[in-house]
Amino acid sequence: MPERVKPVTGFELNKYLGKWYEIARLDHSFEEGLSQVTAEYSLRDDGGVLVVNRGFFAEDNIWKEAEGKAYFVNSDTEAYLKVSFFGPFYGSYVVFELDHDDYQYAFISGPNHKYLWLLSRTPTVKPELIEKFKRMSADRGFDTTKLIFPEQK
Repeated sequence: MPERVKPVTGFELNKYLGKWYEIARLDHSFEEGLSQVTAEYSLRDDGGVLVVNRGFFAEDNIWKEAEGKAYFVNSDTEAYLKVSFFGPFYGSYVVFELDHDDYQYAFISGPNHKYLWLLSRTPTVKPELIEKFKRMSADRGFDTTKLIFPEQK
């Protein structure tokens, strides 16, 4: 995981499962051009997490979907997972900020400073949460000037 990024502890997977809306991200090739992006997490039979990412590609008027799997790296109370969408290749998935009370938002890092997301249980969030996300992410070395905010409906 990136330097200065630390996973939250006291993580409860059952509270994290379900549908999340992508509010902000650093763009990358596998999400480029997508809007209405969601991530849905559910339990797998092998104890891992099924990850289904979905987004609308307006240019071709189609929905794109990617299915992956995730597993805890250390313990199931530390929000540090490895996730794979491409066979045996795994990348880090680190929740570094979380609404511990209600699990209404999460700040997530990938394996380096090129991957960053703000997820929410709702398609919109208050401006104060976006500012907190920008501030905490910048403090951890992310270039928040390159954030994009995909349309949600």
